[in-house]
Amino acid sequence: MGQVLQLDLFAADPVPVETAPVPAARPSQALPEITVVATPRPPTLPEGARWREVRTHEQVIGFILRRSRRKSIGLVINDDGLHVTAPGWVTLAQVDATVAEKSRWILGKLQIRQARQEQLAMADTHWQDGGNIPYLGKRIILKLGNAHDGHAFEGDAFKPRDGDILRLPLPGTAEHQRVRDSAHAWLQLKAAEWFGQRMEHFQQSSQLQARRWRLSSAATRWGSCNSDGNIMLNWRLIHFDHAIIDYVVAHELAHLKEMNHSREFWREVGRILPGFEQARNALRQHDPATLPLI
Repeated sequence: MGQVLQLDLFAADPVPVETAPVPAARPSQALPEITVVATPRPPTLPEGARWREVRTHEQVIGFILRRSRRKSIGLVINDDGLHVTAPGWVTLAQVDATVAEKSRWILGKLQIRQARQEQLAMADTHWQDGGNIPYLGKRIILKLGNAHDGHAFEGDAFKPRDGDILRLPLPGTAEHQRVRDSAHAWLQLKAAEWFGQRMEHFQQSSQLQARRWRLSSAATRWGSCNSDGNIMLNWRLIHFDHAIIDYVVAHELAHLKEMNHSREFWREVGRILPGFEQARNALRQHDPATLPLI
């Protein structure tokens, strides 16, 4: 059996991490409960920046580190997560110690950011009769009351239009969870069908052959490939248009030849799918954890 090497969709070679000493909390402090907050590495880093991770009392915190001429260490939370700006003379151990010391504040802000993203993701999705969901780049409408005939899509299943109707085999009084589960099942079925077609197409055109592929429900990656030639594709990609799905398929197939993210890898992606950059940039605006169907 070959070595298994899972690759995040936009991962780069990991940067060695120095674990900073973590200041002990004062016994008298009544600190609020902090749940684990995902701090994934963003798909791209600003020029001159690096990615670091620090283990704190609560959890590991990942952040983007940049050097500047400022006189002190600055911490900012934005859409990419935690950004730390530090003077050139400050050591990495001192940077890590600052992040550890401020971990409660950081995680609290990240929780607020995550909640906001989840609210935005769910804003246009209503698990009820007349609700709508994103499907292949369009918004389709859910209709209940098709209780005996199974799922029925009124339109071209793989070339949908805004407003096409998906009839679910549920009574009109079905609870939201049942509606969600039923739509979830149909979307996974269509993901398996469409992704399978695109895998076959690109394998033939590229002369690259995966050992096997299957759907995943990963929370932090759109796709992965291991050194045994097994590919996984996140079923939630079915929300996006054809170009983005094609890009992820091409990306993972390219890993069959280049198990890295080197220039040679991106050259291979371009050979499989010329002009992939626009779809890649569009996908970089999304995080799997923020999509409506989690």
